[in-house]
Amino acid sequence: MRALLRNRELRQETIGYLAIVVLFAIAGAVWHPTAGLLLLLLGAALTALHLYQAARRYRAMEQLASEIDAILFGQRTALIAESAEGELSILQSEIRKLTVRMQEQTAQAQEDKKKLAQAMEDIFHQFRTPLTALTLQTALLAEEDLTFERRLAHTRVVRRQLQRMEWLTEALLKMSKIDASTVTFRQERVAVSDLVRRASDPLAIPMELRGQTLQLQLGDASLHTDPAWTTEAIGNLLKNCMEHTPAGGTVSVCCTDNALYTELTVQDTGEGFLPEDIPHLFERFYRGKNAAPESVGIGLALARSIVSEQGGTLTAENAPEGGARFVLRFYKSVI
Repeated sequence: MRALLRNRELRQETIGYLAIVVLFAIAGAVWHPTAGLLLLLLGAALTALHLYQAARRYRAMEQLASEIDAILFGQRTALIAESAEGELSILQSEIRKLTVRMQEQTAQAQEDKKKLAQAMEDIFHQFRTPLTALTLQTALLAEEDLTFERRLAHTRVVRRQLQRMEWLTEALLKMSKIDASTVTFRQERVAVSDLVRRASDPLAIPMELRGQTLQLQLGDASLHTDPAWTTEAIGNLLKNCMEHTPAGGTVSVCCTDNALYTELTVQDTGEGFLPEDIPHLFERFYRGKNAAPESVGIGLALARSIVSEQGGTLTAENAPEGGARFVLRFYKSVI
């Protein structure tokens, strides 16, 4: 009780109650001594009841405070007691929501740290291979008796590894921008044929050297999309198909358009996907068993991120007639 009365507000309330009780008792005693005594006893009882209720409330608040301390120091993960009182129950409910939210944010932060650590490990692994190759080729180029033909061959390897590192760096920067929501996707009306042409132009010479054919059935459909980013996504799909198509094979791109969506299908005549690889094709740094030697497992993940951020979908499957097939859909707005 002594600790309870150290509370300034409660002490003032108690003094006020006692003053009122004394005044009523004096007024009652003036009218009749027994009435004054009864009023004094009644007032004392009401004051004692007020102090009792205040003590209960303070004990509940002390328990709530100790539970919050236990949560803050990691000894407990949630509030246990549930108060039956109105205001205190509301306060406890709000604190419970706050602690749950804080725990969710803490768990999310821990998960983000794990993902970041895993991403850094994957990035290091992807850069380690070309760096090792560059170190080896640099040592070979330093040999004094190296012939011109061998020097030229080693230089080509160095150039190829540098191009690989440059592409990987650019792809990682693009994905990080999308993840951070710092990319503003412009919405322009652009013909599908223009998008595919821009995406396939850089692959024209590699496909010609492989004896591969690019077949297009695009019609006059158009998309409301960001031309640069969508070209990047289509280009990654075409590049993947090219790398998995044997010499003399075909990569085809078809477009269908209806009232709900515009669908773009990119298909090759390679060996297709292994069933166990299909669920993981769009995961970052995932390389299937049939992946090309130069693959780093990021092109498809970047393509899906670009398409998803613009409200579209990108899926992969094996075509019934053989080969891999990517299906890209952009949905139209319904008015």
